[in-house]
Amino acid sequence: MIEILRTNDAVMLSFAESLLREAELDPVIMDTHASVLDGSVLAIQRRLMVPDDAADEARQILKDAGLNPK
Repeated sequence: MIEILRTNDAVMLSFAESLLREAELDPVIMDTHASVLDGSVLAIQRRLMVPDDAADEARQILKDAGLNPK
């Protein structure tokens, strides 16, 4: 799995995940529980991950949508 996006913005994360699911790239969000537990400090960001072989396509989809993938 490769990290494509890291953020605390729940709306952006949901949008990105939706785009990648629509493209059938099997995205996974990591660190959701740790992010919630840190409260309002925002020290732990959630990570959007995709399989290694889907990374290039995922990055292009997010760029086309105006997001800033890693």
